[in-house]
Amino acid sequence: MSILTKDEILARVKKGNIEFKPGLDQFQLQMHAVDLRLGFTFLIPKSWKMTPKGRQALSIDPLKDHGPEYFDVIELEQGQSFDLLPQEYVLVSTFETIKVPNDLMAVLYPRSSVNRKGLSVDLTGIIDSGYEGPLTLPIRNNTNSQVIQLHPGERFCQIVFEELKHKVEPKKSRWHQKDVVEKGKKEKAAEMKLVFSGELKKLKTDFSALK
Repeated sequence: MSILTKDEILARVKKGNIEFKPGLDQFQLQMHAVDLRLGFTFLIPKSWKMTPKGRQALSIDPLKDHGPEYFDVIELEQGQSFDLLPQEYVLVSTFETIKVPNDLMAVLYPRSSVNRKGLSVDLTGIIDSGYEGPLTLPIRNNTNSQVIQLHPGERFCQIVFEELKHKVEPKKSRWHQKDVVEKGKKEKAAEMKLVFSGELKKLKTDFSALK
């Protein structure tokens, strides 16, 4: 793999090969990365819900996707900020949406200035080739006593593009095809059944990537 430089990124953006919406500004382009800005949508995890049985704790089920019922959603308006409390954890959308072509993948990193504030951004990970849409950033205030103010629009993380040796065929999103959704649910259920029972050898045998 090779990492794209500023000029290579910009050339692809001009051709529409890599897409950012809204478009990039001059502050975002770095020598071999692009800074992304915080969006206006903040998701605060809930710890409980009301049911016919009364107040019950919300527990994370690894077999289910975590929908809106797990979060309080806050939509800020222009000029508003978000006070992140000590030890608080939230999810934040990026301001930009992104489209990655099928000959690239991308890796997301926190900016060093963000870490110095006492924030941890647990987002170092892969953005799949062919991905299109917004990104979600998990953020935690690591301090014990300081409130850290977050401002929509501030540059918060960096995305690095890596060129693939061969183009790949991106998988269709499971959110948009019923048959893919059902297949994904069955596969995840089969996987987690073996994980819960501790049968990892069987998991590796039954679902070998070499089959």
